[in-house]
Amino acid sequence: MNKKEINEIKKNLDKDSGFFTINHVVTACVDAEKKIKCMTNQMNNLIAEDESELIVAYLKKILSGSIGKNLLEYHFPNDAYLEGGAQLFMNEVLRSKLTDEELVQKYIDRIIEKMEYLSTYTIFTAHCTYAVKNKNKNLDDDIGGDSDTNYNFIITAICPVNLRIDGLIYDEQANSIAKKETADRIVDPPTDGFLFPLFSDRQSDINGVLYYTKNAKKPNSSIVEELLGCEYSMSGVSEKATFHAIMNNVCGDELDLKVINTVNSKIQDIIDRNAHETEIPTVNSKDISNILWESGISQQKLEHLPKVYVWKGCTPKQSADESALLSSLMRIKCLSTGLKQRLNRQSRNRQFKTKRSENRFSDLCFLSIYSRLISSNFPPSNKT
Repeated sequence: MNKKEINEIKKNLDKDSGFFTINHVVTACVDAEKKIKCMTNQMNNLIAEDESELIVAYLKKILSGSIGKNLLEYHFPNDAYLEGGAQLFMNEVLRSKLTDEELVQKYIDRIIEKMEYLSTYTIFTAHCTYAVKNKNKNLDDDIGGDSDTNYNFIITAICPVNLRIDGLIYDEQANSIAKKETADRIVDPPTDGFLFPLFSDRQSDINGVLYYTKNAKKPNSSIVEELLGCEYSMSGVSEKATFHAIMNNVCGDELDLKVINTVNSKIQDIIDRNAHETEIPTVNSKDISNILWESGISQQKLEHLPKVYVWKGCTPKQSADESALLSSLMRIKCLSTGLKQRLNRQSRNRQFKTKRSENRFSDLCFLSIYSRLISSNFPPSNKT
């Protein structure tokens, strides 16, 4: 889904839109021990209007943020279409329109079982219908006219429940200022969520799902892998932070300009060797170890790499050798030009003689290497 398609759904996810309907809404509050405290499943028009507006506001948050950071599109692998697979199950839930009580219970139970979450949380799930508006060809990209097809979808929001004590309050009955005796459990805006199916080319695409994370640096990989059955890949923010951390934690005080330049050269060699391949090359922990060794990093430092690599670069399903961390980094193109310009500017203006500039070595290393991890559409600079 592109930005325009996401905004079209988000804009029309509103009770005042004549093209949008929320059919059924399921809510479930789950404690930290994975026990359901309460659960409801009802038609949206039976929910109090003020309550419904709050639920819709939380659901709309699942369509907010930046694509590639907060919003990540995943496509189901082949085994997701087999019996018991995530795609078949999600499609079954979609077709039920949340009216099958037994299936809804299985859906909520599946979320609770598969998803890792540290605190009490509330699940909001709604079955919605968007009557896709025809494009008005007389107006550039404007949308108007009658509905042509219906886009039915399931949207789910995972919202933390936090204990909140507001301190002093005005006690109207006693007509005095007093300390609040009770604490409220407040349902906060969602930290995670997903939309199924995708809205692609202004029509339904049941082969993928849109995942939302509030914290682009710490997405909940258990939702993607365990619940949705997709292959987890880090967001751009996570990838940058991860590679930065690996280099900083492994190299430490041995990281200098010579190491940076050598690592640049080694990674560029990998890119050049695979320039004509159809698949993006992968680089595992052993490859990184060899690159750092050839760049002058001591064996003593490299002994820390496997631990750091697994901690920072791999999901629970991956071993260090299977992680394609740099492969993921190589997919990201949009920052390459700006990063190269910033790197060149820093290299010209800074002499790396003071302690302050030495502390920036890890940042420069990351920028330098990251600017190299680009496709042929952005040819690397010969400058370092």
